[in-house]
Amino acid sequence: MKKNCTLFLLPLLCLIGFGQAGISQNVSPAPAGKLFIIGGGKRPPALVQAMADAAGLDTAGYAIILPMASGEPDSAAYYGIRQFTELGLPAERFRAYHFEKGAYPQAAVDSLRGAHLIYITGGDQNRFMDVVLGSPVYDAIHEAYRNGSVIAGTSAGAAVMSRRMITGNEYKHPDYTGDFRTIEAENIEMKEGLGLLPNAIVDQHFIYRMRMNRLMSVALEHPGQACIGIDESTAILVEGNSATVVGDSQVILLRNPGGTGKKENGLLGGRGLELSILLPGEKFGLK
Repeated sequence: MKKNCTLFLLPLLCLIGFGQAGISQNVSPAPAGKLFIIGGGKRPPALVQAMADAAGLDTAGYAIILPMASGEPDSAAYYGIRQFTELGLPAERFRAYHFEKGAYPQAAVDSLRGAHLIYITGGDQNRFMDVVLGSPVYDAIHEAYRNGSVIAGTSAGAAVMSRRMITGNEYKHPDYTGDFRTIEAENIEMKEGLGLLPNAIVDQHFIYRMRMNRLMSVALEHPGQACIGIDESTAILVEGNSATVVGDSQVILLRNPGGTGKKENGLLGGRGLELSILLPGEKFGLK
């Protein structure tokens, strides 16, 4: 009887020990997938090949194009697929799903979960999130990422990667010009994105369109976030908490680690911001 009691207690004690060490901490495992985030503009063949390589498309699997950010989704889907077929990849391994708000066919959602690559086209990030946020598509993208898929996007498809997403709009200057001429408080509009990058905020077309003022405003008002400006024809490949610059140009990394920032007469100020200008092949941490 004593022997049987001991055999029963051992697994029970093990369960208690594991609960204290792991279960009680409720720590989610890191996603097994990768992010390939392109700053917009032209996508040279070498950049597209790097994206295909990251997803393993040369040997197996299929890719799904999501063109919902575009005002011309059929064209966006066509060119999204063509960039891969021009590399010699077979067209039958690519498909496009143009989901509409409130309409999420189950077969298409299930297909998202199994894709090796999910590619989000450019356009308007607000249009994309209006369709996806709180939907089965949002859940399927996250599930695919957790299970090992590559989630990629260009331009608007880059902006949506953040949890706090730059919308492209300014509160104080509502007529869009593309110029960000001030560093003002409570001016840059932010909304909820996909949240695949919980500790970073992405800006795109960055150096070419001179968006430094916008990113400085964001860094001052969102301390602790890695604020990343990705230039055109350039990407970052995110694996875990590390990112590598891929492509033709640079990536700007701006941090406000001390949380310093103040407002005076509507203007933003701060000290101790950290700035890095990263070249192709260089790596940086996201935490």
